[in-house]
Amino acid sequence: MKHEGHLSDMRSNAVCNATLHKHGIWRSLQGYVRDSAFDPRRWVAPGQISLRPFPCNCGIETAFVPTNGRYISDDPSFVVGKPCDRAHRWMCSKAISDCVEALVGAYYVGGGIVAALWVMKWFGIEIKCDRKLVQEVKLNASYICYLPKISVIEELEAKLKYNFSVKGLLLEAITHPSLQELGVDYCYQRLEFLGDSVLDLLITRYLYVTHTDVDPGELTDLRSALVSNENFAEVVLRNNIHSHLQHGSGILLEQITEYVRSNLECQGKVNKFLQHATCKVPKVLGDIMESIAGAIFVDTDFNVDVVWKIVEPLLSPMITPDNLALPPYRELLELCSHLGYFINSKCSSKGEEVSIEMSVQLRDELLIAQGQDRNKKSAKAKAAARILADLKKRGLSMKQCPSKAKQSGIISSDQQYPLASVNVNPSLGGLPSLKEAVVLRLKMDKGGPRSALFKLCKRLQWPMPEFEFVEQRFRTPIVLDGVTTTNFNSFVSTITLHIPDVAAITLQGERRTDKKSSQDSASLTMLHKLQELKVCICKT
Repeated sequence: MKHEGHLSDMRSNAVCNATLHKHGIWRSLQGYVRDSAFDPRRWVAPGQISLRPFPCNCGIETAFVPTNGRYISDDPSFVVGKPCDRAHRWMCSKAISDCVEALVGAYYVGGGIVAALWVMKWFGIEIKCDRKLVQEVKLNASYICYLPKISVIEELEAKLKYNFSVKGLLLEAITHPSLQELGVDYCYQRLEFLGDSVLDLLITRYLYVTHTDVDPGELTDLRSALVSNENFAEVVLRNNIHSHLQHGSGILLEQITEYVRSNLECQGKVNKFLQHATCKVPKVLGDIMESIAGAIFVDTDFNVDVVWKIVEPLLSPMITPDNLALPPYRELLELCSHLGYFINSKCSSKGEEVSIEMSVQLRDELLIAQGQDRNKKSAKAKAAARILADLKKRGLSMKQCPSKAKQSGIISSDQQYPLASVNVNPSLGGLPSLKEAVVLRLKMDKGGPRSALFKLCKRLQWPMPEFEFVEQRFRTPIVLDGVTTTNFNSFVSTITLHIPDVAAITLQGERRTDKKSSQDSASLTMLHKLQELKVCICKT
C-alpha cells in the first residue's frame, strides 16, 4: 500500500506545469490564449494592407503550428506574444498550463465539483471517483478495533462536534507510525495525504469567495499561510487535539512538549517573525489536522460542505490580509527591495549546525544578525527575523515605510534647470577606500545607465539611489538638442545616492521626453561623478 510520500509524488506529477501543458496542447488551447494586449495599429480590415508589417519568418505556410521540437525553444531572444502577419507567435508553456488550471477553476465556480471533474476528463486528465471505492475504504476502517480507545475517540469527537459513523477512521487519523501495539497495522499517512488536498480546496474556495478585492498574489500568500504546517499546528494546539495523538516515540513527545512550552512563551510577544523562526514546529501536529480532515471527508462520503462546517470553527480566527505574516526571509526580501537596500549573507557550518550571518546596509548604519539551526533554511529564517525586528524598531516595515515612488508637482511652463550639481564636497574624503575601482559595462540603450548604477550599488552594498522628477507640459512639440520632437511633455530627474556613513550626492540629469529616459540621464551623470571620484570605471 502506497504511503503519503508516494501518493504526494504521484499527485505532483499529475498536476505539474509540464503535464498540464501537454493536456492543454492536446486540446489546442494555445489558439485561444490571449497573452498580449490588442494593438490597434496592427489591425486591418479584410482587403487592407497593414501599415506596420511584421513579415513571417517562421517557415510555416499555414496558421496551425506543429508541436514538434523545431517550434519549442528556451531561447530568451524570442519575443513572446508578438504575432507575425500570419498570426504565429511564441508563447510561454506556463501560460497554457495556467489556462488549464483557470478553466478547471471556472468550471468549479460555475458548476461545482461535477463540472470541474467533467472538464478535467475533457482535457484527458484521468479521474476516477467511484462511490464503491469510498465504501470499500469505510468498510476496511470499520474492521479497526477501536473499543480500547473509545474514551479518546469520544473526547475528540466532542471537540470536533462531529460523531463518526465509522469510529475506526478517526482512530486511524490520530495514530502515528511509531505506535507499536498488537493489531495496529495502520497509521494516519494516507488520510493525511487526502486531508491535505481537501483543506487546500476548502481554504482556496473560502479565500476566493471572501476576499474578492485582493489580488491573486496576495491570495496565494494567504492560502500558503493558512495551509502551512505552522498554522495547522497552532490550530491543533489551540483546540488541544495534540493530547489525543497515539504514538510510541519518546523523542516525538519531547518535541511536542518543547513546542507547547515555546508557543506559550511566544504568546503576547510583538515580534511574530521571531516567534515563527525560533519555535520549531513538529510536523506531526500539522499532519494530524490534515488526517482528521481526510477522515471526516471519507466518513461523510466526500461531502466537502460538511467537512467545511466542521473544520471552519477550528481554523478560526482566520489569517487575513491585515495580519498576514510572510516567512521572515521572504518578508525581508520584499521590504529591502521596497526600501532599496541589499541583503548580504554568509554561510558557515560547524558539525551538524549551520550558521548564517546576514547584514543589511542602511544609509547610516549596518545591521548584522546571526541565525543557527540544523538546516540552512531555518538558520536563514532566524537571521532574517532578527533583521526584521531591528528594522521595525527603526520604523521600517511594509506597512510603515513611505511610498517608493516620489513625484514632484507638474509644471506647465517652460523652465530652465541648472546642470548637475553636488551637495557634498566633491572629494568625499570620508569615502571608504576601495582596493580598486569597480569596472562597469555601460550600455547606452534605454535602461542601460540605471542598470549599471544598480549593479554598482549592489556590489558595494550601498542603498539604491532615489529619483524625483519634474514634468513639464507644452502646447507645442518640444525641442531637445536642437531637434524638434513629436512630444509635448518633458521630464527632468534628480537622483540622490546615499553613501553609508559618508554623505549623500544629489545630481540632476538632462531633459528627456519620458520619465525612464530622464532617470537614465540622471544615472549617467551620477556614474560620471563616481568615475571622477575613482569609485568606478565605465566602459561602453
